[in-house]
Amino acid sequence: MAGFLDRAKEQAQQALQQGKEKVEEVQAQRAGGELLKNLGAAYYAERRGSGTGQATQDALNALEAHIGVHGDGFLRG
Repeated sequence: MAGFLDRAKEQAQQALQQGKEKVEEVQAQRAGGELLKNLGAAYYAERRGSGTGQATQDALNALEAHIGVHGDGFLRG
């Protein structure tokens, strides 16, 4: 009986870990999407004359930093 409970506990812990990893993945994808949206908005504002090149560059830097940490999978989604 103890072996069964140990296996059940281990499986539950693995499932919990997988769930946490999936949540983190979804959060990273959402953050990447938001950064991409910010870059587009900064570029649009710059082209319309109400934004700056620095704001566009800052948005691009933030996006590249995110990609460096989390990858670019959100670009394909």
